[in-house]
Amino acid sequence: HVAFGYVKDKPVLKDFTVDVYSGHKIALVGATGSGKTTIVNLLMRFYDIDSGKISIDGIDISKISKKDLRDNIAIVLQDAVLFEDTIENNVKYGKENATDEEFNRAIEMANCAKFIRRLPEQEKTMLTEGGANLSQGQRQLLTIARAVLADPKILILDEATSSVDRDSEDEIWQCINELGLTRTLIIISHRLSTIQRADNIIVLNQGRLVEQGNHQALLKYHGEYYQLVKEQEALEAAGKVG
Repeated sequence: HVAFGYVKDKPVLKDFTVDVYSGHKIALVGATGSGKTTIVNLLMRFYDIDSGKISIDGIDISKISKKDLRDNIAIVLQDAVLFEDTIENNVKYGKENATDEEFNRAIEMANCAKFIRRLPEQEKTMLTEGGANLSQGQRQLLTIARAVLADPKILILDEATSSVDRDSEDEIWQCINELGLTRTLIIISHRLSTIQRADNIIVLNQGRLVEQGNHQALLKYHGEYYQLVKEQEALEAAGKVG
């Protein structure tokens, strides 16, 4: 029963209730302004809710220190955040005291070991600002390796695959599927190929949960999700989205 607004008397979330099961992949979908990113902001406690309660394993997150909470959550964003430093240090930003064994496991799981080992200086390769000397897909895989190394209980993907090609997206999801065995995944995406991989799709409209279920069940319902899918299929057919 979460309610929240950034400005008083202008609610963004209205009586929002959902159960997320450990190890499941859930997707948040809806038009811009429907409340998807707000849910992430509240889960991370960048803002505190106006009313209701958010619990993890039955514990109200307002009773958990922000550091402990955020140590158990990792976010991968659409724009990969990389620093002017070595590949190794960029990945270890997720866990600075990581061992070589942990580092190697993370880059293997994130499917970036192959391209790293083809580089002349391998993990000691210096990245230019923003990782501009790597492809977009490679940059995104490195940010996922960083999240793997941090070993979060909850992994949030905020449009994390929207800017990469389908081959890179398949590589990213190969890694995510392995992670999903032991971690809870929260996915925000406009890309249909990403959304339909979720165990449960949460459809938002103006801050309210209006539908939920898996891809096939929601298509049969012929509601808002069905309309979103048909609109995207039409755009893809016209070559306007990737």
